[in-house]
Amino acid sequence: MMPSTSSTPPSLQENQPFLTIEHIIKTYRKPNGELFAVLNGIDMTLEKEEYVSVIGHSGCGKSTLLRIVAGLEKATSGLVTMEGEIIRKPGVERMMVFQGYALLPWLTVRENIKMAVDEVFKTMSRPEKTAIVNEHMEMVKLTAAADKYPYELSGGMKQRVGVARALATRPKMLLMDEPFGALDALTRPKLQQDVLKIWRQHRQAVMMITHDVDEAVFMSDRVVMMTNGPGATIGEILEIPLPRPRVRRELRDSKDYYDLRNYALDFLERYQ
Repeated sequence: MMPSTSSTPPSLQENQPFLTIEHIIKTYRKPNGELFAVLNGIDMTLEKEEYVSVIGHSGCGKSTLLRIVAGLEKATSGLVTMEGEIIRKPGVERMMVFQGYALLPWLTVRENIKMAVDEVFKTMSRPEKTAIVNEHMEMVKLTAAADKYPYELSGGMKQRVGVARALATRPKMLLMDEPFGALDALTRPKLQQDVLKIWRQHRQAVMMITHDVDEAVFMSDRVVMMTNGPGATIGEILEIPLPRPRVRRELRDSKDYYDLRNYALDFLERYQ
């Protein structure tokens, strides 16, 4: 899938943020004909190797915003540009990791990842494709489960396949919609730590939707905090200056961590 052609001169693109979201408005029409605004004027930017989380109460349009960035949904007005090019449709430079895993049940771990590689790298040789699949299975620690089917995997292992499948296409941006939301309390922090390790080694832009304030503060460079819907917008953007790499057990006694966490919780409580 080829990206759209940009008419913006290269000299102007150099100083632009990697991703720009400009005054995004999204409305739906109710059965009675009345317009219902989900998002009402979203403006933000994201840099090339930045990890940004978006938090807010249910119904504030977080996932809608992510789908607009992914090109899976169209805004009513406003635009999203990546490297100066307007996003009009899905593209291989932006890959999604879904909360619901979205694995094909009749394919093994290896085959689920290979399917994405085959789709993106159509002219690549079979040995090169195999090498990419093997590399990413090893990256998420699933080499031993390569020939297992989704029904044979735990929730955490299924999500690892989803992460590997997205990363194997070598996108410029990773979009994650509640990627750890379906996991148990013991599996979730382990996978969070693993995803951060992978991100440090293969840096790219990440935009993650989450309800979990601790998760957002622990993983992100910035946390975008949404007001309530309908007509939600960005209330505040919280900078997370905690040093990297981050290890959860080392943050348990960190006043800075808890100050940031409590600030985000206070914001959400104001919109309860």
